[in-house]
Amino acid sequence: MSTDDVYALMGRAQELPYGEARTVLVEDALRRAEEAGDDVLAFRVRTRLTDAYQFGGEPAKAFATFGRTLAEHDRDPGRYDEPLVLLWQMKAVVSSLTKFPEIPLDRTRAVLDDMERRYRAGGHSLQAVYRRRHILARHIGDPSADDWFARWRAAQRDQLSDCEGCDPTGMVNHLADAGRYEEAAAIAAPVLAAELTCKEQPQGIQTAMMPVYLRTGRPEAAADAHRRAYRVHRSRIADLGDVAEHLEFCALTGNEARGVEIVQRHLGWLERAPHVHAEMVFAAAAAAVLGRAAASGHGAATVRRPASGDRPAADVPLAELGAELEARATELAARFDARNGTSHQGDKVRAILAAEPVAGFVPLAPHHRRSAAAPAPEPAARRPEPDGIETETDLDALLAIGDERRTRRDRARTLAAWRRFDAVAETTEPTPLQRARRLDARGVERAMDGDQEGAIACWEEALQLYGELDEPTRRYRVLSRLGAFRCDAGDDRGLDELNAAADHFTAHPGEDGAATAALLRLAAVHLRRDRHADVLAVLDRVDPDDAPDRAGELWFLRGRALLLAGETGEAIAALRRSLEAARASDDPEEASAPALLLGQVLVREPAPEGGSGGPAEEAFALLDEAIAAMPEPSPMRASAHTERGLALLAAGRPADAVADLAEAVAAWTAEGMHEQAVHLRVDLAAGYLEAGRHLEAAEVAEEALPQIGDDAGRRCRLILAHAQKGLGEEGGAATFASLAEDAAKDGQHDAVAHFLEEAAELLTNLDKDAHAAERFAEAAEAHDRAGDPYGVVRARRRGAMCLLWSGEPEKAVTTVETARAALDALPDGPPRIWETALVSYDQARILAQTGRPADAEPHASAAVDGFRALDESGPADQAAALLADIRSALQG
Repeated sequence: MSTDDVYALMGRAQELPYGEARTVLVEDALRRAEEAGDDVLAFRVRTRLTDAYQFGGEPAKAFATFGRTLAEHDRDPGRYDEPLVLLWQMKAVVSSLTKFPEIPLDRTRAVLDDMERRYRAGGHSLQAVYRRRHILARHIGDPSADDWFARWRAAQRDQLSDCEGCDPTGMVNHLADAGRYEEAAAIAAPVLAAELTCKEQPQGIQTAMMPVYLRTGRPEAAADAHRRAYRVHRSRIADLGDVAEHLEFCALTGNEARGVEIVQRHLGWLERAPHVHAEMVFAAAAAAVLGRAAASGHGAATVRRPASGDRPAADVPLAELGAELEARATELAARFDARNGTSHQGDKVRAILAAEPVAGFVPLAPHHRRSAAAPAPEPAARRPEPDGIETETDLDALLAIGDERRTRRDRARTLAAWRRFDAVAETTEPTPLQRARRLDARGVERAMDGDQEGAIACWEEALQLYGELDEPTRRYRVLSRLGAFRCDAGDDRGLDELNAAADHFTAHPGEDGAATAALLRLAAVHLRRDRHADVLAVLDRVDPDDAPDRAGELWFLRGRALLLAGETGEAIAALRRSLEAARASDDPEEASAPALLLGQVLVREPAPEGGSGGPAEEAFALLDEAIAAMPEPSPMRASAHTERGLALLAAGRPADAVADLAEAVAAWTAEGMHEQAVHLRVDLAAGYLEAGRHLEAAEVAEEALPQIGDDAGRRCRLILAHAQKGLGEEGGAATFASLAEDAAKDGQHDAVAHFLEEAAELLTNLDKDAHAAERFAEAAEAHDRAGDPYGVVRARRRGAMCLLWSGEPEKAVTTVETARAALDALPDGPPRIWETALVSYDQARILAQTGRPADAEPHASAAVDGFRALDESGPADQAAALLADIRSALQG
């Protein structure tokens, strides 16, 4: 068995994140090293396997590999010579020992004593030892934890101290538990401002700071820390204990829905938890979240519990699963307490389960809202009524109030009058006409409540009574309303009724504007059926002097009909007249509809040639006016925010757009119109991406993805991929690769190549060069199928450099030759000169780094000439510096 195989496996493992895949490769490498009979190589691989187990979520397995490597070192320190690695690993082993209740404390203390002996013998600071003694004391609830904390904090740091992020993280955890939040914040501040390279940071310090932020009045910072840290923890089973802290955060901040999502995502991890302590705290925190979610009115919801052993997968109600997890956490805590001889772990679990919210509702994003329970209505007898109504006893006077034109502003007065009528009617017998009028009004009430069938039934009865009482005016008024409702219900009888009412009132005009009302209602029904010619014909019948106060409504309907007819110019003129009339009314809200529609139309109109600002400028002002005219939440207000946000996004103002889009998403969600909210989330994610807010873009895109179809889904995944790239998340490469797969199914080879190059770019930026080389090779093939010779050259050249960086120099040499061969397909001209110079430069680098300076020298010289021919001074200088180094190496 060749040791080359071992090094190749270790090289591949190095590019993978800690987890099962990496561990399997290192285990395979160890087996091959042992088969090759190379004890020293096996020792070195075994030390790496200890790390793979520790950070891959299997710390119990690390005890065996660490014990063996430590024993081998003790037996022959000159042969097995990685003492600093072993002393570093000893810290993690000691910390892990406390997390398994079956391991006696005496064993942990013995290992700690051995650790201290070894650190002293090596002349190292005891700072790391003091921290482990603090961890043990804190775990069992021993008061000496404070003393060990002081020693740890005072001791000199050295090369075996935890990193500059992890050390303060532990201190923050201790201080937060002690309620010393300001001290914790002071320790964390410089760490949070630093650039950390540890695999456990910055998510570790961010997680530790969540309770500190909450208890020092900084809920927004707590939410940001949660979002940023959880994105890292969620892919690492070794971080299950940290995930539990994020569940606690959700329970403490009113984010039960988010907490349930996290429980659902990680519930399967419980069966393969990295250690018993993580299992305990996750079960406790999950139980707390599920209990709060069930208590907040979501008790009927379920969580999908995956299959485990003989137990099948099942949808489990929140309360039931919460009770199971609470019992599990309590039982595990009892095991720790029995081992420790204290009640500390049980107290911790009980505190998690009993914790009360500390900051009310903390939104995790601008578009998040918490559903508030509707307040219980006051008893009718105690509800305050508008002035004068509560003492009115004249039934006709009360009905007259209801006959007035109802706007949003006077609706409360109308309803109050009808309630008062019903109260007075209990002691005063209404006349037949009064009963008919109240029945008519009750139909209006039903319509206001959205009860279409109830409204129709009331009006049909009122219609009959008015006929019997020979009240034609009132009868045709009801007939008009009834006809409109029938039409909306798909009953064609309604159109005949609407026409009959309109004909009656135009033939018998009165002073109350009944003719205008009937015609506008008829026109509105035609409009809802997209019959613009009929709308315009009906509106032409309106006498402008009949109800001048309804001119705004008339012009608004005309403008909408003209838009349907494609007469945009005339529509704009009509909408301007509608808005002018609305502005002149005594109800500011009347301007909202024409301002919104006119703004929607103008924002899509091209700017006039030579104009300053153009229609878009006026459009934004109109949308501002529409939103200002609607102080209360409504679908129309949601539409206005949607329109303004999309217009700002299209105008290249994403930073301004996201506020409107977030408000619109929240508004549509509150209105129960989830389809609009889901699709607008994609636009919101796009806005965040364009504004450079990659975290928000990724989070919103991930919210939307499960709920949208293929076409919108691809756009959403593209946004997510670029957001992940901006965040430096390796998952972005997989997202780009999935987009490439979809494009391949559609035969879009150019798109395949583009997405694969994006994936490769991300991977090489993360130093995952072996995987990047594979993606560049695939991209080159796709460019070839797409007929793009420039893409072939570029992808092969970049792939060759990735092979060099990943330890495959000979493959790099071969691949860069294929890039040079592909240059033949490029047409003559500056682009070919540029690509040739790039290939020459990279080929010179590859050959120089593989010990072939004589072969590299002419390529470097050709690169200098090529760049200079294009007057590219920067690249030419770089190539000249490379050439000088190569010639120096040749002379030496």
